[in-house]
Amino acid sequence: MEIDHKEYRLRCELRGHEDDVRGICVCGGRDTIATSSRDRTVRVWSLSASDRRKYESARILLGHTSFVGPLAWVPPNDQHPEGGIVSGGMDTLILVWDLRTGEKVQTLRGHQSQVTGVVLDDNGNIVSSSVDCTLRRWRDGRSIESWQAHDGPIQAVIKLPSGELVTGSSDQTLKLWRGKTCAHTFTGHTDTVRGLAVMPDLGILSASHDGSIRLWAVTGQVLMEMVGHSSIVYSVDSHASGLVVSSSEDCSAKIWKDGACVQSLEHPGCVWDAKFLEDGDIVTACSDGVVRIWTTQQDKIADPLDLESFSLQLSAYKLSRKRVGGLKLEDLPGLEALRAPGTSDGQTKVIREGDNGVAYTWNMREQKWDKIGEVVDGPEDTSRPVLDGVQYDYVFDVDIGDGEPIRKLPYNRSDNPYDVADKWLLKENLPLSYRQQIVEFILANSGQKDFTLNSSFRDPYTGANAYIPGEASHVAAKSMKPTFKHIPKKGMLVFDVAQFDGILKKVTEFNGSLLSDQEKKNVGLTDLEVSRLGAIVKVLKDTSHYHTSKFADADIVLLLKMLRSWPSAMIFPVIDIMRMVVLHPDGAATLLKHINDENDIHMEIIKKATVDPSATANLLTSIRAVANLFKSSAYYSWLQKHRSEILDAYSSCSSSSNKNVQLSYSTLVLNYAILLIEKKDQEGQSQVLSAALEIAEESLEVDPKFRALVAIGTLMLDGLVKQIALEFDVESIAKAAKASKEAKIAEVGADIEILIRQR
Repeated sequence: MEIDHKEYRLRCELRGHEDDVRGICVCGGRDTIATSSRDRTVRVWSLSASDRRKYESARILLGHTSFVGPLAWVPPNDQHPEGGIVSGGMDTLILVWDLRTGEKVQTLRGHQSQVTGVVLDDNGNIVSSSVDCTLRRWRDGRSIESWQAHDGPIQAVIKLPSGELVTGSSDQTLKLWRGKTCAHTFTGHTDTVRGLAVMPDLGILSASHDGSIRLWAVTGQVLMEMVGHSSIVYSVDSHASGLVVSSSEDCSAKIWKDGACVQSLEHPGCVWDAKFLEDGDIVTACSDGVVRIWTTQQDKIADPLDLESFSLQLSAYKLSRKRVGGLKLEDLPGLEALRAPGTSDGQTKVIREGDNGVAYTWNMREQKWDKIGEVVDGPEDTSRPVLDGVQYDYVFDVDIGDGEPIRKLPYNRSDNPYDVADKWLLKENLPLSYRQQIVEFILANSGQKDFTLNSSFRDPYTGANAYIPGEASHVAAKSMKPTFKHIPKKGMLVFDVAQFDGILKKVTEFNGSLLSDQEKKNVGLTDLEVSRLGAIVKVLKDTSHYHTSKFADADIVLLLKMLRSWPSAMIFPVIDIMRMVVLHPDGAATLLKHINDENDIHMEIIKKATVDPSATANLLTSIRAVANLFKSSAYYSWLQKHRSEILDAYSSCSSSSNKNVQLSYSTLVLNYAILLIEKKDQEGQSQVLSAALEIAEESLEVDPKFRALVAIGTLMLDGLVKQIALEFDVESIAKAAKASKEAKIAEVGADIEILIRQR
């Protein structure tokens, strides 16, 4: 359908998601739309029968355990008469949904990190991309092939009309794929390639964190570059009319015609995705949780009341972000700040009055604040920084470490740095031991390396002249290195407390039940075996002799026999004994002799324990047993080899209602972070980061959340996945943690924020 660039206006708003809307899928034309969200749901919207301008919620698809991103439409077929949806999530899963029933019909497991793209190839197979740097092809619910496609996380995948695939990555490139062969690599973007789309009869569109959109010929030639966004561009889409739409962190969706921006659709939040409907209308996904549809067709434009409501939303959002003199308007002090007298004649303050910032100057002679006038934000307002409504030559960010937040230190070149340091330390309630360090910091960062102390200066605390050790005031000060409260984590965490009497009592109870059951008595323990089990526990209790005590090979064989032959519902006390055995040096070594690829009791236990997640006792004891394996370096190779299987098996534990299961799982994740940093395993670190982010975002329990945050911070500081964490929106997770009322959560949140600022 031919359309021109008439002005787009709001058609309707689709409300229902409880968090950021992340993805959009147009299902076959214009009557049905699917959207994904950080709220872990996919929503399906259908055109309203009563008002053809609007859409109504038709289905809510529940199944992901973390935020949902990419979506793909499955056209109607024998399996899905009304079509289907494919969704990918941060939980590493790909789910296939039947739109007729709203039921999940397939769960595809295999990726080790967040799924970033899903598309159907010409044979109806699903192709997925992931932060784990791989592409996977799926058929009938099984992965039939996978390959590493980029050197960095893959952010998007599309299919060309020719059947070839194109991928975009954090390595700043696009790649064209024929099967598993890279036919061409496109270079030119200077940052992550985040979104891709087909431009009919012309080539490929790419959206990048560098703020640009590019149109490429399939040969790799850049045909056009569109620049206009002021921040990250997340998505791009095209229409048969020749129009292009892009969405951005700058809170807009921009419409382009022949390379020029013809309209910008402002939103009250980041715009994560934008897609054209068949008739040229545009659907946008916003961080305020609202899906919006925009139209050029006069008979579809929203009612005046709805337009006014949106205008008010937009105004309120802009007001919350309005800056005056370099500060947010909402951060400026109110009129009450004028009650405090100024400190020098001509001192200025900027005060919030209604929706504006108003400047006042201190009149020393009359001891009052004189109004200067309204401050209009602009480039000239940022020439001198402002703090609490007062302009200064400098406003420094000072990181004093110890998990404390960044402090603002204002300074004018005419001030005495020792005086400023003393008053600032007093105001911030910080120890005077920081004094010389603060002075040197001021001198170095204000360019006053040759500052000469005024001899009339007196220490406000002692009355003495300032003490300057050596020639410190004449030496360039070094920027204060960040110190952290809780990261990096060194050393493994284990579960080393056991109620041995209770464990033996439960084993005896279960053994009695087995012996009284004619069909199962053959797997029960003999008196001799019960006695041997008691001897094992006796060795485990005597921790003071762990360096000399030994286990007989028969001891381990007995435990393995019980784990393999006893009913699943009865093995948790045996797993608990095994959990403690692996903490014993000789126990761990003796057990390891019985582990090989064909005879791996640990993987057997994991599979038994996770086949029924509602069997909490098995789940809890088995996670703790695996976590305790990290105590012995002899198990490091085994743990690294089976990392993907283990984390996948326990992934549902992040949303468990049992806080002990959550804590055990977060401990496992933290231990893996420490191990894989030591092994320099970037692929493994990516999977662990994904798991830790999921816990940090979803868990309401303090201790599991804390350990997950420590894992994130440790991976960002010492690992190889800092950039991946930034692309996972770790900033919002850190911000939420820092605002927590729980001290240790807030402290590790502050640690992560410091790391983010160092990028």
